[in-house]
Amino acid sequence: MTCSFRELCLPVGLEDEEIELLGKLINHKFKVRRGEFLLHAGSPFKSLYAVKNGFFKTSVLKADGRQQVTGFYMTGELLGLDAISLGKHAGDTVALDDSEVCEVPFNKLEEIGRSIPLLMSQFHKIMSREIVQDHSVMMLLGSMRAEERLTTFLLNLSDRLSKRGYSSTSFILRMTREEIGSYLGLKLETVSRSFSKLQEEGLITINNKHVTLNNIDALNRKIGDAVY
Repeated sequence: MTCSFRELCLPVGLEDEEIELLGKLINHKFKVRRGEFLLHAGSPFKSLYAVKNGFFKTSVLKADGRQQVTGFYMTGELLGLDAISLGKHAGDTVALDDSEVCEVPFNKLEEIGRSIPLLMSQFHKIMSREIVQDHSVMMLLGSMRAEERLTTFLLNLSDRLSKRGYSSTSFILRMTREEIGSYLGLKLETVSRSFSKLQEEGLITINNKHVTLNNIDALNRKIGDAVY
């Protein structure tokens, strides 16, 4: 099928003919170059977007005019879930790398769901997982010191990459230090100091944007028994 949904999380458990039907109805994929917008704040909600490959950030405009990063999304994850209830997108979505997405028109998803109930069940599971993940990370970050926040962020990325078949210990950070700081509620210099401290302790090795987690168990001990 055009969007390779078999490789994404959406059609888990569907029969081949059901996946084929899904592919016929949802067949629009397109590229989004690094730095380009996929979605703009305030635009009407029409579709969800499955990240076929690449990396995105979401952000909202704060009252003081600054952009607040609200999330990072990678291959196999869905963009646009937050707009379902409001009917419009609350923030901007920008590609951090040359990316490709499969567009899933929401009205078609609902239509297909009526003929393939298992699809809607899986979709609801995806929504629940995204909400739980975001809530868990935000709850952890609220009570943590800077170094612990950065550790939580790195372990969360590690876990998500691992679930998608990528290395859990060696990866490229697609976002800047400033963007990490915005997401974690930290100043740029604090993010830099925290990276340096983790490297001095031998827990990570960082070379520009390439990060190696040298001891995941020790990193987990640093923040306690967190669940991602």
